[in-house]
Amino acid sequence: MAARLADLCNGERVVVFLFVFSVLFSTPSSLAPEAAALLILSFAALLTEISTEGSRNLSQFKTRLGASSGIFLGSVTMPAAMLSRLILLTRAIPQHHVGSEDISYMSMLYWAVSACSFGVLILCLTLQNPPGDTSSRLGGVPASIYSLFCTIFYMCSCYLSLSAKSYAAWHATMNLLWYLCHGIATVTLIRHILHKFPYCASIGEALLVTSGLVLYAGDMLALSLSKILSSLLFMEHAFVEYGTKSEIHMVLQGMLLGLLLFPSFYKSVLYIRCLLTSSNKSGAQLGRGWAYVGISRSMLFYFSLLAMLILIVPAWMMFAEDFHIHPLQWVVIFVFTEPLKRTTLCIYWISVICASVFRFYNISKQSKIERILLRKYYHLVAVLMFVPAILFEPTFLDLAFGAALAVFLILEMIRVWEIWPLGHIVHKFMNAFTDHRDSEILVISHFSLLLGCALPKWMSSGYNDRPLVPFAGILSLGIGDTMASMVGHKYGVLRWSKTGKKTIEGTVAGIASVLVACFILLHLASTGYILSQHWVPLLLAVTLSGLLEAYTAQLDNAFIPLVFYSLLCL
Repeated sequence: MAARLADLCNGERVVVFLFVFSVLFSTPSSLAPEAAALLILSFAALLTEISTEGSRNLSQFKTRLGASSGIFLGSVTMPAAMLSRLILLTRAIPQHHVGSEDISYMSMLYWAVSACSFGVLILCLTLQNPPGDTSSRLGGVPASIYSLFCTIFYMCSCYLSLSAKSYAAWHATMNLLWYLCHGIATVTLIRHILHKFPYCASIGEALLVTSGLVLYAGDMLALSLSKILSSLLFMEHAFVEYGTKSEIHMVLQGMLLGLLLFPSFYKSVLYIRCLLTSSNKSGAQLGRGWAYVGISRSMLFYFSLLAMLILIVPAWMMFAEDFHIHPLQWVVIFVFTEPLKRTTLCIYWISVICASVFRFYNISKQSKIERILLRKYYHLVAVLMFVPAILFEPTFLDLAFGAALAVFLILEMIRVWEIWPLGHIVHKFMNAFTDHRDSEILVISHFSLLLGCALPKWMSSGYNDRPLVPFAGILSLGIGDTMASMVGHKYGVLRWSKTGKKTIEGTVAGIASVLVACFILLHLASTGYILSQHWVPLLLAVTLSGLLEAYTAQLDNAFIPLVFYSLLCL
């Protein structure tokens, strides 16, 4: 019995439970419905992970080998981050630093992302215990009944939250239906991703990605639908809540969504081309024409990409977001508004990237150093690049993060589709830095590092009374994770578990290094943050994120920055 209890209460689950408890403990009474929904979501996610552990009914999800399901961690991370942001914004209401529309918009994001998590939990429970199968139950209750209870509780909590904001009944109903659409879309997308890209992610990692994509795309879709309905039905108010965003975030949202939709657009162009091209060629003609076909397909890729980024996406943004200037033109104007600072920063970034890439690439070919340690040097490079930018040009860094992510997406498409002439070159370069967490289909480590640094910075835009929040990703990945890996690899003796590789020495080094970096950054920021009043929450945030890095079998670049960000907001 004790051994079974120890298996159920493993280190990762205990740390995640403490993380959720910290967020709930800091939630004010005005956010009681949101706290109740996170509590039931956490309870449902934990039981779902336990009940589906080792289940063969989920074998259709070809998840990453060697990783646990990650359902508990993946389900609560994004909702907890949104709730933490809500808690931060509520502190600004007495000082009138934020308006009611900002609170409503963040509340909408919270309910939408929690609906995404609920949808995937119900999917897992349904697949684990399909209709007519009574072999697997939760406490004697069929999974379908349990799923229905969770859904009803979520809908009641959400409706109470909407009613507390004095929404009309029809408006609250429309918002509720919109949130449920997020759940359905997430279920559809996660099944597609795990089927299309097998062995690339665990269920928890896929849930984190899909909920983020659905949330990001749903926001843009809400704007578009609101514009259409206001034009056709002369509606004065949007059917769902959406908030005001800066021009930078409008440009990022439009361009990144355009790139994510580009594969479907490109395949449609290829299909049309096939229909228009004569297929009455002999085998010999086709054999002699393979090189020409490859080059023409590549040219079609580049022309389609330019059409998407220069014509289609800007037109969408100008319609949905009332963007009155071409986005690329706005970017050029923005960069040269402060030419000395921003161009100097760009030159500095390019110099650091070129020096590090050539240096580490040569080391990867000639040295026997482990790739996991070689990749940690890029974490240190992220510190060198991003810390000065956050201190001196934080708004420009938001744009730079988006540009870097766009370049990564384009290069990955070129690599996967073997687009001439860069496909082979990019594939050879990426293979020098892959490890067991990357698959032959997708290389995701560089995406997770970039997003791990960028998401806390993007989410902290606007009002922020915690100066360390924008540094959450850089501190946890660039310093904590790097020091934990290096010290643990060189000096680690005591391991956290018999089967794991993480050591106590490495974890202690990671926690200590982040605390030292926090003290230095607080001194540099000089923003009036009273350390004597907040050192206990800061120590808790650093310790919990460090322990999560030690215990989790998930891709830590994806989860640790968001967990650290959430705890720093409290």
